[in-house]
Amino acid sequence: MRSLLRACRHCRRLALVSSAVEPALPADCYGSWRRHCVLAVQCLPMGTSAGKTLPWEAPSRETLLRTIDFALKDGNVDDALQAFGNYKSLHGLPEPQVLNSMIVSLSYMSSRRWLQRAFDMVLSVHQCNGNLLNYSSLMRLALALARDQMPVPASTVLRIMLDSGKLPDVDMLTMVFLHMLKSQVGSYLAADVLAESCQCFLEQIRDRRQLKKLDPLKKNVTLFNMVLESCVNFKCMIKAQKLMELMSLVGVVGDINTMVIASRVFEMVGQRDELISMKRSIDYFALLPFIQHYQHFYESLLNLHFKHNDMDAAAQLLVDLHQQQKPHAFLGDSVHKQCIIQIGSGNLKTGYRIMFDPTKVDKGFILDIESQFGLLVVTDEIILPSEKALARLIIGCLKAKKVRTLSSFLITLYKEDVKGPSLTDVISACIQMGWLHSAHDILDDLESAEIPVTIGTYMSLLRAYEKENKPKEVNRFLQQIQKVAHTMAEFHTNPSFTIKDIAKIVEDEIPLTNSSLLSSLVEEIEHYRYGEYLTFEFNNSILFFCKANMMDDALSTYKRMREQNIRPSLHTFCHILCGYSSLGMHREISILWGEIKRRLEYGELAVDKDLLDCLVLNFLKAGYFARVMEVISYMSKHKIYCDKWKYRQVFLKLHNNLYRNLNSLHDRTEDQIKRIEDVRAFRSWAGVNW
Repeated sequence: MRSLLRACRHCRRLALVSSAVEPALPADCYGSWRRHCVLAVQCLPMGTSAGKTLPWEAPSRETLLRTIDFALKDGNVDDALQAFGNYKSLHGLPEPQVLNSMIVSLSYMSSRRWLQRAFDMVLSVHQCNGNLLNYSSLMRLALALARDQMPVPASTVLRIMLDSGKLPDVDMLTMVFLHMLKSQVGSYLAADVLAESCQCFLEQIRDRRQLKKLDPLKKNVTLFNMVLESCVNFKCMIKAQKLMELMSLVGVVGDINTMVIASRVFEMVGQRDELISMKRSIDYFALLPFIQHYQHFYESLLNLHFKHNDMDAAAQLLVDLHQQQKPHAFLGDSVHKQCIIQIGSGNLKTGYRIMFDPTKVDKGFILDIESQFGLLVVTDEIILPSEKALARLIIGCLKAKKVRTLSSFLITLYKEDVKGPSLTDVISACIQMGWLHSAHDILDDLESAEIPVTIGTYMSLLRAYEKENKPKEVNRFLQQIQKVAHTMAEFHTNPSFTIKDIAKIVEDEIPLTNSSLLSSLVEEIEHYRYGEYLTFEFNNSILFFCKANMMDDALSTYKRMREQNIRPSLHTFCHILCGYSSLGMHREISILWGEIKRRLEYGELAVDKDLLDCLVLNFLKAGYFARVMEVISYMSKHKIYCDKWKYRQVFLKLHNNLYRNLNSLHDRTEDQIKRIEDVRAFRSWAGVNW
């Protein structure tokens, strides 16, 4: 009816115009006006309803809202978006309910094109008035984007919620992360968003009465486990350490999965002392049903012992593993206590602690329990060293001239009746590798311990000496065999055993069998680098000093490292960078970047996203925009993802008004001109307007 009245008024205006041009008509004006109205109605297209607009009228607010509503109900997204655009250009943004309906409807579309349109709409509304956005619809959109493997838009939607002071629903956040963690970029972003969520929670705590606000995060250990595991998988060393510190601050109580992942983080960073500290409490629980989980912890610790070339500790760990798994070793009420993951110093002012329940495992998270290093195996519910671990122990002991350590370990294995390669296999493998003197030393130690060895082992070593043309060793070894022959079962029936009898046995070919242990030795010797353990030792010292904020001592250690021609690793620079960052020493970080850049150019360091990201953040905080753009350019050159949103937010928080007043000045120094250009370059790259 309203459209009809508008048409009639329009016809009346036409009649008045025509009366001014044409001669006056003798008929009454009212009849002429009615004829024009009837004519207008006849000209209306069939099917015109109240929801449609006439060609000559601008769409009203109600008309556009009805058009949006009808289009969404009919599933006509194109018409809904067109009507929404018209409404925004004429009347501004609609009510939150309409926006919510639009975002939710687009989120349910299967096409990536519509998801991108929904994301663009959220960005546009956020720039105008973020209070109009409904957070339940934003969570649905974030989940839809993550499910469609669009991690960057998904993380941006979550960050829009955090910037508005709204905390995402933790269960929904877990589902979003579950899809984001399938890609490397998604893992980077998920770790950052989780850290930002924790900080957002913590900032809302003013006193102890508000600690209940942390309960949603504290009770969802799955969220932290899955993100922390992705940091390990993608080697995000700095992000993993940051997340573990936040877990301590939030008060998350972990489970066995947390213990396993934390041990992997410590192994990745090189924090052997933390693993040794954890071992004291974990040893009580190795017989629980989660033995495969504990296998990963011990494997991480064993791998660090090997990296530090600490063969005594490695051998002792393998012995302890066997002895502590005896049933009598686990008595008492110790299974009811919680364990502690100590991060950094034991001093509560500088260190962090994560509590975890050693009898609990979250069924909502499935940990990949496949062995990472292949050093330990579980056989009949008992953790045993693999042949790879034995090979590394043998090589490490022999290279470090610690044959006595290896012999003591083998003697213990024999006395404890541990399953695995026999003593004969170990000695024969050493002989076949050409380590004749080491094999001879092991035989001597076994004789001293009164452990019987077969005559075939002696004959193999004797024949190897002859092939190497070592007559002195042959004669001495012949005399040694004659002395111990009476202890051998093969010669109990022949007490008149002589050297001639030995020579006759040697002539009879006793073939050496190629055992699987020999294959492991051949494989491990190819990857063995004797001097690498020095790098780990220096890195461990640097890490300790950096955690304790003793940067002068850390730098002194780094200088000694260079003086001894020991090449720094990625871990070296990550430790120093994190130490500088915690103290706000930005000028020193700038100098460190020069060293890192030089080594990157020479190929001495691998490109690491975590390291470069930390550099950008520190340079942004310091206002070193030339360095910021230099690192960003390097990242772009090597196709490393740059988190524009995170960098832009840091800039807006710290430097939004930087150099605004200098635009009106005519007299500028060259330094000011250069700095303004650097700031302008960053603003242009990050999409920040002046």
